[in-house]
Amino acid sequence: MATPKAQYNANKLQKRLRNAVGRAIADFNMIEDGDRVMVCLSGGKDSYTMLEILGSLQKSAPIHFDLVAVNLDQKQPGFPEDVLPAYLDSLDIEYKIVEEDTYSIVKDKVPEGKTTCSLCSRLRRGVLYRTAKELGITKIALGHHRDDILETLFLNMFFGGKLKSMPPKLVSDNGEHVVIRPLAYCREKDIIPFAEQKQFPIIPCNLCGSQENLQRKQVKAMLNEWDKRFPGRIETMFRAMQNVVPSHLADPSLFDFATIKATGTPVENGDTAFDRESFEDTSMTSPEFQPVQTLDVVEVR
Repeated sequence: MATPKAQYNANKLQKRLRNAVGRAIADFNMIEDGDRVMVCLSGGKDSYTMLEILGSLQKSAPIHFDLVAVNLDQKQPGFPEDVLPAYLDSLDIEYKIVEEDTYSIVKDKVPEGKTTCSLCSRLRRGVLYRTAKELGITKIALGHHRDDILETLFLNMFFGGKLKSMPPKLVSDNGEHVVIRPLAYCREKDIIPFAEQKQFPIIPCNLCGSQENLQRKQVKAMLNEWDKRFPGRIETMFRAMQNVVPSHLADPSLFDFATIKATGTPVENGDTAFDRESFEDTSMTSPEFQPVQTLDVVEVR
């Protein structure tokens, strides 16, 4: 049995995650009255956390929305088929287990030693989109968190030459569905202990988990090191994604550089690329540098 202190810390952690999810939903209008939300459940800590927090918010939200948990059984060798149904039955929630042998396709198409994630992801998306249509789903919820979003930003910069990441809300590849990421404001280092406290029955992904040299893992290690050495840097980088200044980048499709002319009138942020004085005078302990989870609660609207 948990001690009073342990229970207090557990409640505090759940509240922090709940607040972060509530704010993301409100900021991006992720869930609306009458929505039927498909919660994509992989069996990992992130998707379990997403389902738990959305279920908690559903009980107190001022709007009505339904949750449908969906898992794709990709027929990986040794996949424990009974784990998720048993867990979902205990929650008394609507769910569907979709059986599709994408594993064999991936192993057949991808040479040994090559990264399987890209093809696996495309195949999985296609199955989930089809399932969403069959179930009358209006929103597809994925379990990507804040760290996933930042990692994707750096992966695209380092290896793709694009300033691009995972948006909290978007239209699916086929244009037929709205995809949301309710954990967009949640830190992985909060999700890990939360999953441990809840004792979620984690199912590892053996298809790609053995690929230790993935570029994403290298970027994750880099960000984790920065977080240890420079507390607050991760939060600052994520806020930067929400404060984009096209006039101070170099994409002529986003800003009309060709017609710029001197007018003789001072321009705010004119040639100031880096506000050094402002930066040096700002303590990392000031309110604007606090992690996103310290902000006030915003419930689902």
